[in-house]
Amino acid sequence: MWLLDKLLKRVIKNGKLVITDHDGKVYEYGAGGEVEGGYSEPMHVRLTNPKAAMHIARYPQLGTAEAFMWGWMDIVEPHDLRDLILFFTAQSKAIGDAAIQPQSKAKWLTQKAIAKADSINLPGKARKNAEHTYNLTRRLYELFLDEDRQYTMGYHRSLDVSLEQAQLDKKAHLAAKLNITAENGPNMRVLDIGCGWGGFALYLNRMYGCEVLGVALAPDQIAFCKERAAEAGVSDKVKFALMDYREVRGEFDRISSIGLLEHVGTPHYPQFYEHTAKLLKPKGVMLSHACGRAGPPGFTDAFTRKYIFPGGYIPALSELITQSEQFGWQVMDVEAMRFHYCHTLEEWYNRTVMHKDELVEMYDEQFYRMWLFYLAGAEQAFRNGGLVNHQIVYVKDRTALPMTRDFMYEEERRLFAMEEAPKWHLDPAFKEAAE
Repeated sequence: MWLLDKLLKRVIKNGKLVITDHDGKVYEYGAGGEVEGGYSEPMHVRLTNPKAAMHIARYPQLGTAEAFMWGWMDIVEPHDLRDLILFFTAQSKAIGDAAIQPQSKAKWLTQKAIAKADSINLPGKARKNAEHTYNLTRRLYELFLDEDRQYTMGYHRSLDVSLEQAQLDKKAHLAAKLNITAENGPNMRVLDIGCGWGGFALYLNRMYGCEVLGVALAPDQIAFCKERAAEAGVSDKVKFALMDYREVRGEFDRISSIGLLEHVGTPHYPQFYEHTAKLLKPKGVMLSHACGRAGPPGFTDAFTRKYIFPGGYIPALSELITQSEQFGWQVMDVEAMRFHYCHTLEEWYNRTVMHKDELVEMYDEQFYRMWLFYLAGAEQAFRNGGLVNHQIVYVKDRTALPMTRDFMYEEERRLFAMEEAPKWHLDPAFKEAAE
């Protein structure tokens, strides 16, 4: 316990954290008072395994995750895992990521080297990684995502809107940046790379009449996309293919990639920008929406690599801009979306907790705990850490876009007014009203 005790004494200055070790010994940290996030009551944690304290202290992020997953650590009600993570990181952010990274230089360098090697995503590995992440059961994603199954940040124009509204507004916000109009849309061909469950591709077709090709590497995602297109009666205009973006051929007026660059891997950025430049017409526009670092380049933590997104990496803006410039791309617009994702992740976490019994039955208790840690850990990275979302507009010819950003604002307002967000069919209040 001595190493964990040392770490917690360094980090916890406010509020009160009480840890009861496996042998019954009690340790207290913090001077009391309220911590950012509204945590004023003491937080109690029980370690149930003799190995738990050392496992957490040696590598706080992965160690805490595994201790929680394996049942070596429990948080005493009324607090839960999310409370503990936000309580800790609200204070540790004063000293940066060092508090949750390996607690020795050798371990840190080792993890950095492993993460760099893991980011090499040749086609076979990329497909395997996508299947690991996205080929879980459909029901899992139905239980915590919005009705359109958007597995990226919602656009929270107000903090009291539903997740469904935030995701609908996100699609409008993105679409407006592509400079498609009701007049030119029916003549446009769009490539949606990493199309997920098809929501954005179907949205572009619905709003503009575009012909859209969506590509992804998870078989069940593509099967679901095709079912959605058929159900909407647009299979002739919105097509989906199980393929690597590197295999796509032809020419497109617009290219979108939403939540895709995180899976490309830094060694493959040159290939991404070179190939998409070949696919886009001279006066075309490409839009990228991806998680990003507000600071310099880093590396993916061991928990995320091992359990959630193998081969994944969240890039710094500098890594994307310097690479894109090498292949003729010109960056016309960059927006850093601060804090939006933490609100999306909070709702995903709450919906996951709401369906605990079904998720444990579907998988097991360890999977459920792993998923909670992933969502709460991701939320803290956007709330208390250094992650944002970057939306970047690229062109090859500067005349492809109007001189001012007015076209974005005007089109966004038009799109906001066109549709009403659906109700989440699993919302207890909605189900009760329907009955």
